[in-house]
Amino acid sequence: MEPLMTSDEVAAYLRVDVVTIRRLVNRGELPAYRVGGEYRFMREELAEYLKRQRVAGSEETGADALEGLGQLVRKFFGGGKASAPGLTSEAFSKFTRRARRALQLSQEEAQRLHHNYIGTEHLLLGLVREDKGIAALVLKSQGVELDAVRTKVQFIIGQGKHDVSGEVPLTPRAKEVLGLAVKEAVHLGHRFIGTEHLLLGLLREGEGIGAQVLRELGVNLNTARARTIELLNQPGTAQADSSEEDDDEPDHENDA
Repeated sequence: MEPLMTSDEVAAYLRVDVVTIRRLVNRGELPAYRVGGEYRFMREELAEYLKRQRVAGSEETGADALEGLGQLVRKFFGGGKASAPGLTSEAFSKFTRRARRALQLSQEEAQRLHHNYIGTEHLLLGLVREDKGIAALVLKSQGVELDAVRTKVQFIIGQGKHDVSGEVPLTPRAKEVLGLAVKEAVHLGHRFIGTEHLLLGLLREGEGIGAQVLRELGVNLNTARARTIELLNQPGTAQADSSEEDDDEPDHENDA
């Protein structure tokens, strides 16, 4: 029998942190065996898991359009430390202006609360404040208001005691949300990552304070996800939200 892999080995192989591996196991997505209180993994089952995650382009041009998005996932997950990368990373070149604006607003919300990190709760605040994107439209349709989110966030985690300036790092959960947003964009066949993908990533992560706040505000995460997909399936919605006219196109995009 082939030796079983440890959580650390699987994390290094997939270029994610160990916490993400545990989440995949707990969600039933990655098969594991408990040996002496620790998870162990079979290489064959890991290979099967990777096959299930594969996204095949329907045509060569589609694959070319999505080139590099998988690297973003690894960049956000890489190392699993809250100290990297920051919001000014070149990795955001495929994010729309609205999505990047939402991330900058997330940083402002963290600084406003004197928090020296950006968590999923700050990402949610940024999405609500960027009120012209699809994410804000969905959240408003679910009755989510900025003041209510701020009140909930401050009640749950409080306010820091010292001013925070400069670039604020992402927590591992926030990085996971961004990585999931990239995966959502790939799955939908989009060449950009907009506020709608960030919201889908936050809803899919489902365990952070951002998701907790939404639940406490009476939002059903599955309903919010379905509403987001419904809007994206409406003719012209995704294109309109990423159009240059609406100032929501990645800087480098000039494809027809």
